[in-house]
Amino acid sequence: MVITHHGGQCFKVVFGDLTIVFDPIAKGGTLPAVRFGADIALVSRNHKDMNGIEEVAYGERKPFAIEGPGEYEYAGVTVQGFLSSSQYGLAAGEKSAPNTIYAVHLEGMTLVHLGALSDKEISKGVLESLDGIDVLFVGVGGEGVLDASRAYALAVSLEPHVIIPMHWKGMGAPDALEKFLKEEGGTAEKTDKLTLKKKDVLDKNSAIIVVTA
Repeated sequence: MVITHHGGQCFKVVFGDLTIVFDPIAKGGTLPAVRFGADIALVSRNHKDMNGIEEVAYGERKPFAIEGPGEYEYAGVTVQGFLSSSQYGLAAGEKSAPNTIYAVHLEGMTLVHLGALSDKEISKGVLESLDGIDVLFVGVGGEGVLDASRAYALAVSLEPHVIIPMHWKGMGAPDALEKFLKEEGGTAEKTDKLTLKKKDVLDKNSAIIVVTA
């Protein structure tokens, strides 16, 4: 499994011939739109910074689009989506917007992407479904999502093997990543491309890895 970061909350996960993308950036978003092909596209928040499904329909690849809560299965990958709330990019008069937390299960590994989550706590029912997380993607930028301190507290409470911060590059508070890493002690690994196998994560305990964009 190879994980790359494409700005904001957008991550591409490649496993063999399969490509999954979380929160692809659309045209007109805060950051430049992505442009690559994906087999599965997951959208946590209906906002141009996160809903660029058309941008990952490229060449012969037309992604299986997942845009909200529910249970899904495609190409051997199972996905669970759980409703939560976001305060990111609200329209005038809105107090919150729907956000989907995704748990993706493939080849014996579980990836959880919290999306543009602003909830400080996750409901008991959802927590029970998020057991055994290998890789957790958590927004740390504040400004409508969790800030660094609350993001760190929530992330470690979920007890994942690996934590990957997001929503710090091109959006969120300018010093969000620095503050998040200080919560942990500043010893995080940094890489521009993260290659993981199940055996690689089993000996890690909430290890923070920054995947640079």
